[in-house]
Amino acid sequence: MNPAAGAPGDRLPTRTEPPAPPGAARRREHAPAGRPGGPARGPSRTGLFTRRYGPPLGTRSPTVVLVHGLGLSGRYFVPLARRLAANGATVLVPDLPGNGRSRAAVRRAPDIEQLSDALAHWHEEHRAGPAVLVANSVGCQVVAALAARPSPWVRGVVLIGPALEPRVPARHHLGRLLADAPREPLSLLALATADYLTTGPARFLQSFRRAARDADASFEEHLRRVDVPALVARGVGDTVAHADWARRVARLVRDGRSADVPGAAHAAHYSAPDAVAALIRTFAEEAERADDL
Repeated sequence: MNPAAGAPGDRLPTRTEPPAPPGAARRREHAPAGRPGGPARGPSRTGLFTRRYGPPLGTRSPTVVLVHGLGLSGRYFVPLARRLAANGATVLVPDLPGNGRSRAAVRRAPDIEQLSDALAHWHEEHRAGPAVLVANSVGCQVVAALAARPSPWVRGVVLIGPALEPRVPARHHLGRLLADAPREPLSLLALATADYLTTGPARFLQSFRRAARDADASFEEHLRRVDVPALVARGVGDTVAHADWARRVARLVRDGRSADVPGAAHAAHYSAPDAVAALIRTFAEEAERADDL
């Protein structure tokens, strides 16, 4: 499978590690993985930087893959990843190509299909086996595009605050994002700002345009073709993914359900990681039982 079926400049290199942040951040990125829930991190052959929490791959533990949103990195999934790992899951958190510590993996911003191709290629490289894919915001479009294909290793999908809603003007999307900011923890705003600066404004805008085109042209059709169990979770205070749209997403997939997360906004996995981890654990257990039937 071609990880980035676009222009030659969009192809993933065999091995690229973006520069590590200096000082303490760098030390945290390479912290030992021996303690429970501790991270093991590094670049893969596809050039995608990956954080791993919990037991090694190949054990009988369930595998969960966390997919970040537009212009961000996997760093804002760390609180959720630690909680899932503490309960026995193997958790993989890649930085998608063009973002975070995988920024140098491509020269130009990939579109949604290229990101889903890259994620599939990355999963094959890691031999991660059956997994539940958990995504936030525009990451939900990437996961929907991937899960819409025949894929024996996608056991289920969890879509947290799915964005972008089709047929909504770009200025309204940006307005919704700005309205959500005061509802998020200050620590998340600082983290997101740093990630957006790493991605860069030009690449962010290009990625946004490509994601908006995918939302209008393909997102709903991808959702209709998802034939694995799906959970749509939404923070009650989310101004980006409105309640009516989140319920529609749950209806579009063949086996969909929805859940509200009180006291949370668009990044419910960050502000309410215990509640979201509990939802994912219950959903993953149900998906595994359904897969065994």
